Order: sequence, then structure tokens, then C-alpha cells
Amino acid sequence: MLSTPRRRRVREIPAEPDLVVEDASSGFCGAVVRMAEGGVVLADRHGAERVFPLSPAGFLIDGKPVTLTRPATATATSSTRSASGSVQVKGLRARTARNSRIWVEGKHDAELVERIWGHDLRVEGVVVEPLDGIDHLDAHIDEFGTGPGRRLGVLVDHLVTGSKESRLVAAIDDENVLVTGHPYVDIWQAVKPGVLGIARWPEVPKHVPWKDGICAALGWGEPYEGWQRVLGAVRDFRDVETPLIGAVERLIDFVTDTGDG
Repeated sequence: MLSTPRRRRVREIPAEPDLVVEDASSGFCGAVVRMAEGGVVLADRHGAERVFPLSPAGFLIDGKPVTLTRPATATATSSTRSASGSVQVKGLRARTARNSRIWVEGKHDAELVERIWGHDLRVEGVVVEPLDGIDHLDAHIDEFGTGPGRRLGVLVDHLVTGSKESRLVAAIDDENVLVTGHPYVDIWQAVKPGVLGIARWPEVPKHVPWKDGICAALGWGEPYEGWQRVLGAVRDFRDVETPLIGAVERLIDFVTDTGDG
């Protein structure tokens, strides 16, 4: 006689403030802000709030279904902000990584994005991967294999009219790929000069590698030493130029579209 398989018991978790969950039906991901008459209020990284009922197995944590219950004391709200200006989630447990990715040109780009948007990326389950430039971007995209729920956001340096970068980007025709960029020669230049104690970024002759020229002009030693100085000076989004902020925010929004798994 065949035995009836046991149904796996879904964990019950108190909806404590700052707990990060995903609504199983809509894909909305956010932190618990407070309890309401209709259920639990979640706030996403932009601070947008939505109310969800406390349905059995109605939420996901790390991709696994859970049932949220009313905590013994349902009061507090998040009170601090992350480096990007979003709602800070205390005791964050990173969401299971999405299939979608954000690509940046190199290691320094990835480290600066992490410095400012790292909290948001972990809330949303987005992985940032550095490329070695974008000369072969089309081939990398083909190898990745985009599709519904498998999007790519690409951050490009020096994306201005007539640049080599703009010509390479113009050749990309894929609805599941969004390329944004900033006008600066290198990600270093997206950091506000005043943050580094300089009046402006020096001009570098075209025949000189940009980072080498900057470090020589400012007496910063080798490029790796210069980068430590630049990255170490950045505290939050207010220390970088607006075009970079807009470019990264658009990429995060694109790869975390609710149609993405």
C-alpha cells in the first residue's frame, strides 16, 4: 500500500521590522515597515510602500516560501538610509541571486557601484560583474543568452556622441539588454573633485593612459594607490556626479522589473 507523502510544513516567521521578503504573487521585494489592518506594509529600496495580506506561504525568503505572522509588538519603522539614499534594511539577508546581471567595464567600476549601491543590490538579488572593457560586448551578450527573466544591464564609461563606446553600444539590438553610461573618461572622474580635496580633475594628454596621467599630475603614486585614495573618499551617493547615479539606478530598475525571476 502506497503511503501518502507528507506535506512540507511552511515556516512561520514574525513580520518584524526590517525583515526583507518577496511577495510570492507579485514579486515585490521590500522590508517590513509596520503592520496594518489589511496585513503587512513593505517598502522597496525607493521607499515605495505596499500592503500585502498575511496569506499562508504568501512570501519568499531566500527563494523559499514562508508564512508571515503578526509579531508580538508591531511598531517600529526603518530609520536610516543606505549609501545610495534608499531605506536601510538592518540585519539584511541577501535575496537569492536573480538570473539577470549588471555588467560594468572593470574592477574599479564594480567596486564603486558596490560602495554606493551594494545594500540595494543585495536586497534585490542582483550580481554585478566586471568585464575587461566593452570591445567584445556583443559576443559577451550572445554567450550570456538573454531572454525573459534573464536581462542584462550594462554600465559604460565615456558614453558620449561620437565616442568609440557610443558606436559599440549602437550596434546592440536586444530588448532584454539596457546600456546606460556616463560622460566621464573613467569611473574615477565620476567622483566629485571636492571629495578628494582637488579643484578639478587634471587634463591628461591623449597619448598618456588616463589613470597614469592623473596619478602623475596629482602625485598619487601608482594607479592602484590612486584608486585606493579615490574609493576611500566615497561615502555615499552625494560624493559622485549625477549622471552616474541616474545611469546605475536605471540599470537596477531594468534588471529588477517584476517580470524577472
